[in-house]
Amino acid sequence: MFDLIMLATLFEGPKHGYQIKREAGFILGEENLHNNLVYPLLKKFAAEGWVVKKAMPGERGQTRQQYAITALGKATLIRRLNEFGEIEAKSFDAFIVRVGMFELLATSDRERIMTAREEHLQRRSHALEGLQGKMDVGLYGGEVVDFLKEDIQSELGWIRRMRRLAPLEE
Repeated sequence: MFDLIMLATLFEGPKHGYQIKREAGFILGEENLHNNLVYPLLKKFAAEGWVVKKAMPGERGQTRQQYAITALGKATLIRRLNEFGEIEAKSFDAFIVRVGMFELLATSDRERIMTAREEHLQRRSHALEGLQGKMDVGLYGGEVVDFLKEDIQSELGWIRRMRRLAPLEE
């Protein structure tokens, strides 16, 4: 997912490595992303043809690398965002990253992703209800199960709200 976020930071235009590092860190809730995470990915992106890098003069006379996403990089990002099967549907992080980039996807793709997540949440809710019926989860275990069920209902409500946004974006 980190690689998707880094590619997406370039979607609107070229950036220096430090800016990519800062923006991806902000999105991920990390104050400082380590160079050993960011720059090897940028090198891989360049080797794959997803980004191009260009040496630019820095403010203090140094040379800075500026990265720009290519047409292949954009297509790869969109293709990878659309890869949303059962495994991704189980992951809140995989889902939320895609929702954050829904503007890049067609309405039908957004709908497919939301439906897959919704179906997973409904199965999870049903399993939690069955758990409470089949075993004594105890006082605190019951609180956890209730919390998880409320969390599922909240996310299902959020998905319904997102569906109402789609017609406004067309």
